[in-house]
Amino acid sequence: MPENVIWSPKSVEDLEKILEYLNQNWSVNVSVEFLNEVDLVIRNISSFPNVYPLVNKRLKIRKSVISKHNSLFYREQKKCIHILRIFDTRQNPDSFSTK
Repeated sequence: MPENVIWSPKSVEDLEKILEYLNQNWSVNVSVEFLNEVDLVIRNISSFPNVYPLVNKRLKIRKSVISKHNSLFYREQKKCIHILRIFDTRQNPDSFSTK
C-alpha cells in the first residue's frame, strides 16, 4: 500500500536549489528529467519503503541515489515517509544535516 510522503523544509529547499542550478546551467529539459527521476524514486519509496539501503541504522535513515550527483535521504515512520534531504554529492559531506 502506498504511504504518505512528507517533505521536510530542508528537502524542499534542496530540491529548489537543484532545479534552479539545472535551469541556469543546463536547461528546462534537464530539470524536467531530474523531476521525473525524483518522482520515480518517491513512487518506489512510497510503495516499497525498505527497498533502499539503510545508511544510519540508529536513526533509520535510508538513501536512494537519484543521479550520480544527487541522493535522497528518507525515513519511514508510522505509515509516512519523511523526505529528509536531497543531497548534492559534490557538496562537502560535513555540511549534510537532517535537521
